[in-house]
Amino acid sequence: MRSRVRAALVAGTALVGAVLGVPVASAAEPVPAPGVGYDVSHPQCDDSLPADAAFAVVGVNGGTATTENPCLADQWAWASAASGAGSSGAQPAQPRAQLYVNTANPGEVRDQVTTWPRSGSNRYGLCDGDNNAACSYEYGVARAEDDVRIVLDTLGPAGAGDAGIGAADLAGLSWWLDVETMNTWQTDGAQARRNNRATLEGMAEHLGSLGSRVGLYSTGYQWARIVGTVPPFSSLYELDSWLAGARTLRGAVANCGDEPLVGGGRVVLAQYVVDDLDHDWACAAGAERVPGAPG
Repeated sequence: MRSRVRAALVAGTALVGAVLGVPVASAAEPVPAPGVGYDVSHPQCDDSLPADAAFAVVGVNGGTATTENPCLADQWAWASAASGAGSSGAQPAQPRAQLYVNTANPGEVRDQVTTWPRSGSNRYGLCDGDNNAACSYEYGVARAEDDVRIVLDTLGPAGAGDAGIGAADLAGLSWWLDVETMNTWQTDGAQARRNNRATLEGMAEHLGSLGSRVGLYSTGYQWARIVGTVPPFSSLYELDSWLAGARTLRGAVANCGDEPLVGGGRVVLAQYVVDDLDHDWACAAGAERVPGAPG
Protein backbone atom coordinates (compact mmCIF):
# COMPACT_ATOMS: atom_id res chain seq x y z
CA MET A 1 0.00 0.00 0.00
CA ARG A 2 2.62 2.51 0.98
CA SER A 3 5.83 1.05 -0.40
CA ARG A 4 8.15 2.54 -2.96
CA VAL A 5 8.05 -0.81 -4.72
CA ARG A 6 4.26 -0.49 -5.13
CA ALA A 7 4.54 3.00 -6.55
CA ALA A 8 7.19 1.89 -9.04
CA LEU A 9 5.10 -1.05 -10.19
CA VAL A 10 2.05 1.13 -10.73
CA ALA A 11 4.07 3.71 -12.59
CA GLY A 12 5.83 1.19 -14.81
CA THR A 13 3.01 -1.16 -15.78
CA ALA A 14 0.70 0.29 -18.42
CA LEU A 15 -1.56 -2.76 -18.43
CA VAL A 16 -2.32 -2.46 -14.73
CA GLY A 17 -2.92 1.26 -15.16
CA ALA A 18 -5.40 0.54 -17.91
CA VAL A 19 -7.25 -2.03 -15.83
CA LEU A 20 -7.46 0.26 -12.82
CA GLY A 21 -8.36 3.33 -14.84
CA VAL A 22 -5.32 5.31 -13.62
CA PRO A 23 -5.57 8.88 -14.95
CA VAL A 24 -2.69 10.53 -16.79
CA ALA A 25 -1.16 13.68 -15.32
CA SER A 26 -1.58 16.87 -17.30
CA ALA A 27 0.19 20.19 -17.35
CA ALA A 28 -2.93 21.74 -15.86
CA GLU A 29 -2.80 19.62 -12.72
CA PRO A 30 -3.72 22.00 -9.85
CA VAL A 31 -1.76 22.59 -6.70
CA PRO A 32 -3.34 20.63 -3.80
CA ALA A 33 -5.85 22.71 -1.87
CA PRO A 34 -6.12 22.83 1.91
CA GLY A 35 -7.65 19.64 3.20
CA VAL A 36 -5.23 17.17 1.62
CA GLY A 37 -4.17 14.28 3.82
CA TYR A 38 -1.34 11.75 3.67
CA ASP A 39 -0.79 8.12 4.58
CA VAL A 40 2.52 6.75 5.79
CA SER A 41 4.07 3.64 7.26
CA HIS A 42 7.41 1.84 7.55
CA PRO A 43 8.73 2.95 4.11
CA GLN A 44 8.65 6.55 5.39
CA CYS A 45 10.55 5.83 8.61
CA ASP A 46 13.53 7.96 7.59
CA ASP A 47 11.59 10.61 5.67
CA SER A 48 10.64 14.13 6.66
CA LEU A 49 6.87 14.23 6.68
CA PRO A 50 4.75 17.14 5.40
CA ALA A 51 3.85 19.89 7.84
CA ASP A 52 0.60 20.77 6.04
CA ALA A 53 -1.41 17.59 6.64
CA ALA A 54 -5.12 18.12 7.19
CA PHE A 55 -5.33 14.48 8.30
CA ALA A 56 -3.12 11.41 8.17
CA VAL A 57 -3.48 7.64 8.14
CA VAL A 58 -0.65 5.66 9.77
CA GLY A 59 0.18 2.02 9.10
CA VAL A 60 0.22 -0.27 12.14
CA ASN A 61 2.09 -3.07 10.39
CA GLY A 62 5.44 -3.41 8.71
CA GLY A 63 4.13 -4.39 5.29
CA THR A 64 2.49 -7.71 6.16
CA ALA A 65 -0.35 -8.58 8.50
CA THR A 66 1.87 -10.14 11.16
CA THR A 67 4.57 -7.45 11.44
CA GLU A 68 4.89 -4.11 13.24
CA ASN A 69 5.71 -0.68 11.88
CA PRO A 70 8.86 0.36 13.81
CA CYS A 71 8.01 4.05 13.35
CA LEU A 72 4.41 3.84 14.52
CA ALA A 73 4.89 6.05 17.58
CA ASP A 74 6.70 8.87 15.76
CA GLN A 75 4.33 8.80 12.82
CA TRP A 76 1.30 8.78 15.11
CA ALA A 77 2.62 11.87 16.91
CA TRP A 78 3.01 13.59 13.53
CA ALA A 79 -0.50 12.56 12.47
CA SER A 80 -1.99 13.80 15.73
CA ALA A 81 -0.65 17.28 14.96
CA ALA A 82 -2.58 17.49 11.67
CA SER A 83 -4.94 20.42 11.27
CA GLY A 84 -8.12 18.38 10.98
CA ALA A 85 -9.51 20.91 8.50
CA GLY A 86 -11.46 20.27 5.34
CA SER A 87 -10.88 22.30 2.22
CA SER A 88 -13.18 24.98 0.89
CA GLY A 89 -16.60 24.10 -0.42
CA ALA A 90 -18.26 20.76 0.30
CA GLN A 91 -15.17 18.74 1.17
CA PRO A 92 -15.57 17.38 4.70
CA ALA A 93 -13.00 17.36 7.46
CA GLN A 94 -11.49 14.02 8.42
CA PRO A 95 -10.33 12.72 11.82
CA ARG A 96 -6.82 14.06 12.28
CA ALA A 97 -5.13 10.73 12.98
CA GLN A 98 -6.31 7.39 11.63
CA LEU A 99 -4.86 3.89 11.34
CA TYR A 100 -4.61 1.27 8.65
CA VAL A 101 -3.69 -2.40 8.95
CA ASN A 102 -2.47 -4.96 6.46
CA THR A 103 -4.74 -7.92 5.82
CA ALA A 104 -4.24 -11.42 4.42
CA ASN A 105 -5.54 -14.99 4.40
CA PRO A 106 -2.83 -17.69 4.23
CA GLY A 107 -5.27 -20.62 4.40
CA GLU A 108 -3.94 -22.19 1.20
CA VAL A 109 -0.40 -22.18 2.62
CA ARG A 110 -1.34 -22.73 6.28
CA ASP A 111 1.34 -25.40 6.65
CA GLN A 112 3.93 -22.66 6.05
CA VAL A 113 2.76 -20.28 8.80
CA THR A 114 2.43 -20.49 12.56
CA THR A 115 -0.52 -18.10 12.89
CA TRP A 116 -3.29 -20.19 11.33
CA PRO A 117 -5.96 -20.98 13.97
CA ARG A 118 -6.68 -24.51 15.18
CA SER A 119 -9.89 -23.89 17.10
CA GLY A 120 -12.80 -21.51 17.52
CA SER A 121 -16.47 -21.23 16.75
CA ASN A 122 -18.36 -18.56 14.81
CA ARG A 123 -21.22 -18.13 12.34
CA TYR A 124 -19.35 -20.24 9.80
CA GLY A 125 -19.10 -23.21 12.16
CA LEU A 126 -16.21 -24.85 13.97
CA CYS A 127 -12.58 -24.13 13.17
CA ASP A 128 -10.56 -27.33 13.24
CA GLY A 129 -7.38 -26.02 11.64
CA ASP A 130 -8.56 -26.76 8.11
CA ASN A 131 -8.78 -24.28 5.26
CA ASN A 132 -12.38 -23.14 5.61
CA ALA A 133 -14.48 -20.05 6.31
CA ALA A 134 -14.66 -20.72 10.06
CA CYS A 135 -10.88 -20.76 10.44
CA SER A 136 -10.56 -17.82 8.06
CA TYR A 137 -12.84 -15.79 10.31
CA GLU A 138 -10.83 -16.78 13.40
CA TYR A 139 -7.65 -15.77 11.59
CA GLY A 140 -9.13 -12.32 10.99
CA VAL A 141 -10.13 -11.93 14.63
CA ALA A 142 -6.61 -12.91 15.72
CA ARG A 143 -5.02 -10.40 13.35
CA ALA A 144 -7.27 -7.61 14.63
CA GLU A 145 -6.55 -8.55 18.24
CA ASP A 146 -2.83 -8.39 17.51
CA ASP A 147 -3.19 -5.02 15.78
CA VAL A 148 -5.01 -3.64 18.82
CA ARG A 149 -2.24 -5.02 21.05
CA ILE A 150 0.39 -3.27 18.91
CA VAL A 151 -1.46 0.02 19.10
CA LEU A 152 -2.04 -0.11 22.86
CA ASP A 153 1.53 -1.24 23.56
CA THR A 154 3.15 1.32 21.27
CA LEU A 155 0.78 4.26 21.57
CA GLY A 156 -0.19 4.00 25.21
CA PRO A 157 -0.38 7.33 27.06
CA ALA A 158 2.85 6.57 28.89
CA GLY A 159 4.76 6.49 25.63
CA ALA A 160 2.78 8.84 23.40
CA GLY A 161 1.76 11.56 25.87
CA ASP A 162 -1.27 13.62 24.91
CA ALA A 163 -1.55 11.68 21.66
CA GLY A 164 -1.58 8.36 23.48
CA ILE A 165 -4.24 5.72 22.96
CA GLY A 166 -5.69 3.80 25.89
CA ALA A 167 -8.37 1.14 25.78
CA ALA A 168 -11.09 3.76 26.24
CA ASP A 169 -9.77 5.70 23.24
CA LEU A 170 -10.47 2.81 20.86
CA ALA A 171 -14.11 3.89 20.73
CA GLY A 172 -14.46 6.18 17.73
CA LEU A 173 -10.93 5.50 16.44
CA SER A 174 -10.80 5.08 12.64
CA TRP A 175 -9.22 1.92 11.21
CA TRP A 176 -8.85 0.99 7.54
CA LEU A 177 -8.41 -2.59 6.32
CA ASP A 178 -5.79 -2.58 3.54
CA VAL A 179 -6.77 -5.22 0.96
CA GLU A 180 -4.15 -5.76 -1.76
CA THR A 181 -3.06 -8.59 -4.01
CA MET A 182 0.58 -8.20 -2.93
CA ASN A 183 -0.31 -9.87 0.37
CA THR A 184 -1.15 -13.56 0.78
CA TRP A 185 -4.71 -14.47 -0.20
CA GLN A 186 -6.65 -17.54 -1.16
CA THR A 187 -7.09 -17.70 -4.92
CA ASP A 188 -9.07 -20.82 -5.87
CA GLY A 189 -12.41 -19.45 -7.01
CA ALA A 190 -15.63 -18.56 -5.21
CA GLN A 191 -14.85 -20.50 -2.03
CA ALA A 192 -11.51 -18.73 -1.76
CA ARG A 193 -13.21 -15.34 -2.06
CA ARG A 194 -15.72 -16.37 0.60
CA ASN A 195 -12.87 -17.36 2.92
CA ASN A 196 -11.11 -14.06 2.25
CA ARG A 197 -14.33 -12.21 3.02
CA ALA A 198 -14.66 -14.16 6.28
CA THR A 199 -11.19 -13.00 7.35
CA LEU A 200 -12.08 -9.36 6.74
CA GLU A 201 -15.38 -9.84 8.56
CA GLY A 202 -13.50 -11.22 11.57
CA MET A 203 -11.21 -8.19 11.59
CA ALA A 204 -13.98 -5.65 11.05
CA GLU A 205 -16.27 -7.15 13.67
CA HIS A 206 -13.57 -7.35 16.33
CA LEU A 207 -12.58 -3.72 15.79
CA GLY A 208 -16.22 -2.70 15.63
CA SER A 209 -16.92 -4.44 18.92
CA LEU A 210 -14.49 -2.00 20.54
CA GLY A 211 -16.47 0.96 19.25
CA SER A 212 -13.98 1.73 16.49
CA ARG A 213 -14.94 2.87 13.00
CA VAL A 214 -13.82 0.55 10.20
CA GLY A 215 -13.40 1.16 6.46
CA LEU A 216 -12.00 -0.67 3.44
CA TYR A 217 -8.98 0.34 1.32
CA SER A 218 -8.36 -1.19 -2.10
CA THR A 219 -8.93 -0.73 -5.81
CA GLY A 220 -11.98 -2.14 -7.54
CA TYR A 221 -9.75 -4.51 -9.51
CA GLN A 222 -7.95 -5.92 -6.47
CA TRP A 223 -11.15 -6.12 -4.41
CA ALA A 224 -12.88 -8.10 -7.15
CA ARG A 225 -10.02 -10.59 -7.30
CA ILE A 226 -9.68 -11.05 -3.54
CA VAL A 227 -13.22 -10.67 -2.20
CA GLY A 228 -15.66 -10.27 -5.06
CA THR A 229 -19.26 -9.17 -4.53
CA VAL A 230 -20.16 -8.77 -0.86
CA PRO A 231 -23.73 -9.80 0.02
CA PRO A 232 -25.98 -7.49 2.06
CA PHE A 233 -25.92 -9.84 5.05
CA SER A 234 -22.14 -9.43 5.43
CA SER A 235 -20.81 -7.10 8.12
CA LEU A 236 -18.61 -5.57 5.40
CA TYR A 237 -21.55 -4.45 3.29
CA GLU A 238 -22.08 -0.98 4.76
CA LEU A 239 -18.42 -0.06 5.37
CA ASP A 240 -17.03 3.01 3.63
CA SER A 241 -14.37 2.83 0.92
CA TRP A 242 -10.98 4.46 0.48
CA LEU A 243 -10.02 4.02 -3.18
CA ALA A 244 -6.46 3.75 -4.45
CA GLY A 245 -5.19 3.83 -8.04
CA ALA A 246 -4.93 7.52 -8.97
CA ARG A 247 -1.67 9.16 -9.99
CA THR A 248 -2.88 12.77 -9.68
CA LEU A 249 -5.20 14.90 -7.60
CA ARG A 250 -7.47 15.19 -10.62
CA GLY A 251 -7.64 11.41 -10.83
CA ALA A 252 -8.37 11.08 -7.11
CA VAL A 253 -11.23 13.57 -7.35
CA ALA A 254 -12.61 11.58 -10.28
CA ASN A 255 -12.35 8.35 -8.27
CA CYS A 256 -14.60 9.90 -5.64
CA GLY A 257 -17.38 9.28 -8.14
CA ASP A 258 -16.57 5.58 -8.58
CA GLU A 259 -18.58 2.73 -7.14
CA PRO A 260 -17.69 1.86 -3.53
CA LEU A 261 -16.06 -1.49 -2.82
CA VAL A 262 -19.27 -2.71 -1.15
CA GLY A 263 -22.83 -1.90 -2.11
CA GLY A 264 -23.93 -0.35 1.16
CA GLY A 265 -20.97 1.97 1.69
CA ARG A 266 -19.70 5.28 0.30
CA VAL A 267 -16.41 6.39 -1.24
CA VAL A 268 -15.07 8.80 1.39
CA LEU A 269 -11.35 8.94 0.56
CA ALA A 270 -9.34 8.70 -2.65
CA GLN A 271 -5.57 8.23 -2.75
CA TYR A 272 -3.07 9.58 -5.26
CA VAL A 273 0.74 9.50 -5.37
CA VAL A 274 3.03 12.50 -5.78
CA ASP A 275 6.82 12.19 -5.56
CA ASP A 276 6.51 8.72 -4.03
CA LEU A 277 4.31 9.98 -1.18
CA ASP A 278 0.70 8.93 -0.81
CA HIS A 279 -1.74 11.85 -0.73
CA ASP A 280 -5.43 11.50 0.16
CA TRP A 281 -8.47 13.51 -0.86
CA ALA A 282 -11.63 13.51 1.25
CA CYS A 283 -14.63 13.03 -1.03
CA ALA A 284 -17.57 15.37 -0.74
CA ALA A 285 -21.11 14.03 -0.52
CA GLY A 286 -22.07 15.71 -3.78
CA ALA A 287 -20.41 16.04 -7.17
CA GLU A 288 -16.64 16.42 -7.06
CA ARG A 289 -14.65 19.16 -8.76
CA VAL A 290 -10.88 19.47 -8.94
CA PRO A 291 -9.70 22.26 -6.58
CA GLY A 292 -8.34 25.22 -8.50
CA ALA A 293 -9.88 24.09 -11.79
CA PRO A 294 -12.56 26.07 -13.65
CA GLY A 295 -16.13 25.21 -12.65
